[in-house]
Parts: sequence; structure tokens; C-alpha cells
Amino acid sequence: MSGQAELAQRFARLKEISGIMTAMKSLSLVETRKLARFIGHQRRMLANIEAAAADFLSFFPVASAAEMQPAILLLIGSERGFCGNFNERVLAVLDALPGGQPAPALLVVGSRLGAKLEAHPGVIARLDGPTVTEDVPTVLNRLMDALHTASQQLSGNGAALFSLAHDSEDEPTLKRLLPLAPPPAPHFAHPPGLQLAPPEFFAELLDQYLLAALYGFLYESLSAENRQRLAHMEQALDRLDETIARLALKRNALRQEKIVEEIEVILSSQMAFAKEK
Repeated sequence: MSGQAELAQRFARLKEISGIMTAMKSLSLVETRKLARFIGHQRRMLANIEAAAADFLSFFPVASAAEMQPAILLLIGSERGFCGNFNERVLAVLDALPGGQPAPALLVVGSRLGAKLEAHPGVIARLDGPTVTEDVPTVLNRLMDALHTASQQLSGNGAALFSLAHDSEDEPTLKRLLPLAPPPAPHFAHPPGLQLAPPEFFAELLDQYLLAALYGFLYESLSAENRQRLAHMEQALDRLDETIARLALKRNALRQEKIVEEIEVILSSQMAFAKEK
């Protein structure tokens, strides 16, 4: 195969790759915009639940379980690739956590992150993560089942729960979910009216809080993943465009050389024919 043919094939292949990457970039942009709406609603819902919990606890205090053991650490990574060092940054924070006994049990969401922790002795479960916004409710249902199973296996009285995931600032952040630590409540003269006994009400409130918080973590992490993929695709496309531009110049130069060669052959043939006459 001639150098010009090889160059043409590579040029066509890179143009096809550029089209695929552009489509991936567009999908990530759509997801970030869609998730921004969900995240806003979720934050308001969580704030309302935390305010209700603070109001309830100011009148019906629950025994502190701040040192509850054992602990479960929820790690949220990516399900897909092409997002740079997204998962590695989560692992870096995990490795930097202070050691202690007993070490927390790890529950990993996202197959890419799970693969990196395949040999980790502390992992008790790995779950596939969401790839698009619509996957989040299904992932959350599996996550709630896994948390319930893990909590029962580790301690019949429940376990402390922490999360390590990318936040709205695209930084992997460690947060405590359980035991619940709501913000200080404003002072009210009368306790809230309850239709349930306080322990039963608080158990239901905790379930709603956990659902809202986990929804928020999954949405925030998926949004950060898509933002990082968007930036990664933009950088890769810039480099690819530069390569395609160089190949185009080289292809044009070879084409011109070929045309010049053809012209020289034609002129040489004409001169030879003229001499014969």
C-alpha cells in the first residue's frame, strides 16, 4: 500500500474517532444539564428533612451514637471510562484516611472503581453504578438492599455509615450519614405534632433522610463524572484536531507531489514523442 493510501486511511479513521468523541462529549453535556435540575430539587428536599429532624430531636432527644461501631464506608466511582483520574482520586482519599480498628467495611458503587479494589480485603459488596440519570433509582434500590444486608451482617443494631464520593466542587469528599447529625434547630415553644410514636417516627424519618442523601450522592457523583469526561473529551478532541490538521497538510502535500509527478510524466512523454517525429 502506498504512503498516500495509508495516510488517507489514517485520516479517515481519525475523522471517525473524532465524530465518536464529539458524540460522547455532547451526551456528557446533556447529562450535566439534566442532573443540575435533579440536584437542585434533591438538595432542597434533604434540607427540609434535616430541618424536620432537628426540630424533632430538640423535643425528643435520641441517645447519641456518634461512636457507633462497626462502620460502613460507601465509595462511589464511575461505571464508564473516559473520565480521567476520577476513580484514582477517590482511591487517593481512601488511602489517606487515618487507620483505625476495626477498619470500615467498603461498599463500592461503580464497576470501574470496583475493579481497582478487586483485591481489597475490606470490600463487602460491589455494585454497578449509573451510566445516565435515569439509572439512579435502580442503582439506589440495589444500594439500599446492600446496605441493609451489610448492616445486619456487621451488627444487628445497625452500623455507622460514611460516604466518599465526588461533590459539587468535583472533589472526593468524606461525609457522615449515620448517625444523623442535623443542623441546630430554631427554638420552638411547642413540640411538633406527631401521628406516630416518637421512636417509630424517627425510624421513618431516618429512612427518608437516607434515601434523600443517597440520591444526592449518586446525582452529584454522576454529574462530577460527566463534567470530568466532558473536560477529558475536550482536551482529547483538541489534540485530535491538531493531528488531523497535520495529516491534512501532509495529505495535500503528497497529493500535490503526485500531481506534479503525473504532469512531469505527461510532459516527458510529449517531448519524447516530439523528438521521434
